[in-house]
Amino acid sequence: MAAWRAAGETVALVPTMGAIHDGHLSLVRAGRLVADRVVVSLFVNPMQFGANEDFKSYPADKAVDEAALSGPGVDAIYAPTLSAIYPEGFMTRVSVAALASGLCGSHRPGHFDGVTTVVTKLFLQCGPDIALFGEKDFQQLQIIRRMVRDLDIPVVIHGVPTMRDADGLALSSRNAYLNEEQRRIAPTLFQALSALALKAADGTVDCAAAAKETAADLLAAGFSSVDYVAVCDAETLAPMERITSAARVFGAAHLGPARLIDNVPVAG
Repeated sequence: MAAWRAAGETVALVPTMGAIHDGHLSLVRAGRLVADRVVVSLFVNPMQFGANEDFKSYPADKAVDEAALSGPGVDAIYAPTLSAIYPEGFMTRVSVAALASGLCGSHRPGHFDGVTTVVTKLFLQCGPDIALFGEKDFQQLQIIRRMVRDLDIPVVIHGVPTMRDADGLALSSRNAYLNEEQRRIAPTLFQALSALALKAADGTVDCAAAAKETAADLLAAGFSSVDYVAVCDAETLAPMERITSAARVFGAAHLGPARLIDNVPVAG
């Protein structure tokens, strides 16, 4: 990267936890449009997994991931060891408390502190000009944008639209956990959130009541539990009673062994 910089080239970073799929590759393609070089990091970050989450079974395979990234578009892969990210005695945390307190933050305590800490480390180690994140994890995207602004980190953050299968299911590494019947049910999350966004768009609907109805619809469709369905301000992530500014509909629900998340913008 020092050689690229000496040549006047710009660098984009795509941080990942591996289990590379077409959604990650869409970030690579977006990176090629905005920078001369693209680096993809592979690091399954233990700090962002809770005690009962899937760290040990997370479906990443370094050899498979490197093969998936071997085509045109990726100039380098950065796959640090655990000790390179968290050396012995590591004790620092980066926290964006207000944005991390709701939605997924309410159900995964400490998760976003793990995300912001590792992303800060990757930015410092790689020194990219630009970093790209998918809008599927929209709360994460907004938290990282806030962190970069607050700490004056010289990285431009680009959000990239969610990649979906033909039936609307957002691409995710955890989709690999779904069996055939669960995979049939899974697109209902996107469909239900899209219907709620359409309903909320006229500005007269009680968003909290409509979100509660949508959660019930997901349970009826076969989801085992719903962590949340919410209509929130797109910038602050604060819940909205009625649409008065740019907004998004967020949802997280459990289907078999998978926890699926998604979000869609509210038009208008």
